[in-house]
This record gives sequence, C-alpha cells and structure tokens, in this order.
Amino acid sequence: MALNIDGVLLNDTFSPVIHRYITGHGAAYTADVERTVFSQPQKIAGERMAAVLGGGLTGPQALAAYFREREEYLREHPVTVQPGAVELLTRLRAKGLLTVCYGGLDKSHFDRFLGEHAALFDGPGYVCTDAIRPGLREIATDVFSLGHDQALFVDDVARVAEAARADGFPFIGFPTSFEHSFQAHLMKEAGVRHLIRSLDDIDEDLLRTVDEEATTGTLWGN
Repeated sequence: MALNIDGVLLNDTFSPVIHRYITGHGAAYTADVERTVFSQPQKIAGERMAAVLGGGLTGPQALAAYFREREEYLREHPVTVQPGAVELLTRLRAKGLLTVCYGGLDKSHFDRFLGEHAALFDGPGYVCTDAIRPGLREIATDVFSLGHDQALFVDDVARVAEAARADGFPFIGFPTSFEHSFQAHLMKEAGVRHLIRSLDDIDEDLLRTVDEEATTGTLWGN
C-alpha cells in the first residue's frame, strides 16, 4: 500500500497555498488550474503557474515565489501528521501489508515529519516522485517488483487517480477538505468510487471491498 505524504499522511499545506498564491496575484483559481498544476514535477508546476499568472514570469521565478508563499503560510499553519495516520499504518502492518510513502518533495521532508515512524514503512520508506510523477508504475514495479494488481495507492489528487485507472492500480481517494478545492469533484469525474473523509475509513472491510472490486474489474465508476 502506497500512501501519498502531503494531503494523506500529513495535512494539506499545498492546496491553500496555491490558491492564495494564484488569487493573490489576481488570477482566477479554477479546476483547470488544479488539473494542470497539482502532482506535476516542480519544474512543470512552476512553468504552468507562470502561464496562469502571466506578466512575464518564468517558471523558476513562479516556483520560487510559490515556495516563499508556502513558508509564510506554514508559520501560521504548520505541517502536522494527519489524525489516524499512525493508527492506519499500524493496522496495515498488523495485516501483513507492505507500506511505503511517496511525494514530490525530497526525503528530508519525510524524515522531518514522519521519521519517528519510519519503522512502520517498508523498502526505502519514502520515494521521491518529483522526476517521475505520478510515479505509480515506478513505485510498484521498480521499487517493490509488484504487479499492478498488487499495489493500492491512496492519494488526494485526481490526476493520480486518473493514472491509477489507466494503469490498472487499485485506488482510494482522500481529497482535501479545503473549501476552494476541486479535487473531490475531479475524482468523481475520474470514476473514483471510494472517497474517504478520514484515514479511519480505511478499515478491513474497505480493503477487502477494493481488493474484490479490483479482481472483478468493478473498482471504477462511469
């Protein structure tokens, strides 16, 4: 089971910042903005934010300004471990599942906020996907030598759900509760049938249901 770091195991500190950054520069924040920016390699995300903002910004300039905005945001809204995250990881290990964490920031981010729980993860513990986003095939095949029907992904971004569906990976969606987010709607559009509101929702019944639906080809809607 592969769990995204920011927005799943840690609180969502990206959606609010991207929204504040885009609207603070006078641009409209839309579902298309989320589609084009979220879960992209940092270089591409910077280029796309620059395109949304206009004004002659380069991709690196937009990305640097975004990270400055994020640092300011984190002073008042710090990164925290999601409620139920440690309990979920403990349940998964008790049932014999391999677990790994992944995300777009480097491993120091994982070490800082989840390092004390590193024993609850397998393999490298954390996979940085910035260069390979969304990175699902690489995590399952290259890191763990698993088939696509053997790896379950939990993510907060619809683009990752679309990749999971295209490549035949089981998927559970955990969209942010941020009021301006379009991710829950985009996940439904992508055919995600299992959207959770908290990590406590991932129990044995849900895991068995996902496993059965993946086996019978009924995991995805529309």
